[in-house]
Amino acid sequence: MQESPITTATPCSTAPAAPRTKKPDWLRVKLPIGESYKQVRNLVDTHKLHTICESGNCPNMGECWGAGTATFMILGNICTRSCGFCAVATGRPEAVDWDEPQRVAEAIYLMKVKHAVITSVDRDELKDGGSIIWANTIKAVRALNPDTTLETLIPDFRGQWENLERIIEVAPEVVSHNLETVERLTKQVRIQAKYYRSLEVIRRLKDGGMRTKSGIMLGLGETKEEVVQAMQDLYDNGCDVVTLGQYLQPTPKHLPVVRFVHPDEFAELREIGYNMGLDYVESGPLVRSSYHAEKHIHSGRLVK
Repeated sequence: MQESPITTATPCSTAPAAPRTKKPDWLRVKLPIGESYKQVRNLVDTHKLHTICESGNCPNMGECWGAGTATFMILGNICTRSCGFCAVATGRPEAVDWDEPQRVAEAIYLMKVKHAVITSVDRDELKDGGSIIWANTIKAVRALNPDTTLETLIPDFRGQWENLERIIEVAPEVVSHNLETVERLTKQVRIQAKYYRSLEVIRRLKDGGMRTKSGIMLGLGETKEEVVQAMQDLYDNGCDVVTLGQYLQPTPKHLPVVRFVHPDEFAELREIGYNMGLDYVESGPLVRSSYHAEKHIHSGRLVK
C-alpha cells in the first residue's frame, strides 16, 4: 500500500474560530454506554472500519450503537474536500483498500444488521471517484447478507455521471445525497460542491429508478423561506425522503452556529414537507442523515 505523504490530517474547514454558543436543553444526549455499544465498538475496531458516527461526531452515536447499528464510512477517513461544517478530516487520502468491501460485509453479518447504511468520504483524486469500491461494497454486503436492506449516502462524483451509474446499476434500496444547506449558503458551507449539481444527482437517481433521499442542516444562517425552497427544489427533482436537523459546530475552527432552531419549527417544516408531496420527512434537532434510516424505505405519510 502506498504511504500518503501527508501524515497529519487537518479539520475540514478554513472558517475562522468563533466562540461556541451554549446548547439548549433539547440538544442534550446521553453518553454512549451498555453492552450493545461495546460490541459495536469492538467489531468496528477489530475489522479496522471507519464510521461516520465517530468521524462526524454524531450526537446519536450512543443511541444507534446501543441498538446495535452503525453507519459505515468506506474509502478511508480522510476527505479531499474541506466543507466548513464537517468534522471529517481533510487531506490526501491513503491508497484504496480493495479488501474493505468484504470487511464491511463481514461486520454487517456479525452485527446481524437488518438495514445497513453506508457512506464515504469524497475521493476527488480518483478517476472513478471511488464508485468501483462503492459498487463492490454493495455486492459484497448482499452476497453475505441477502436479507439486509441498504441505504447508500453517496458523494456527487464531481458530476462524472458514469460513476453515478455504477451506483444505479447495483440498486441499493435507498440512495441518498445531501444538499446540506440552502442555495445562498452553499459556497460557504460546501466549498467544492454545487447546489444544482446536487439536485441533478437526485434527479438522475430518480430517473434510474432509485428511492431518493437528501438532508439539510439548519442553524447556519438560512431563512425559513430558503429552507422551504430547498425542500421544494428537492421534491421537484424527484426526492422521496428529506431529513432536517440542527447543525452543531464540531470545533471552534468550523462554521459557527448562527441559531438553535426550536423543535416546534422542525415540526412545522415537517408538515410543510408532507404538504408539498414529499414521501417521508424526518425533522428534529438531533436528526442526522442516517437517523431512523430503516424507516425511510417506506412511506412516512401514515406515521406522521
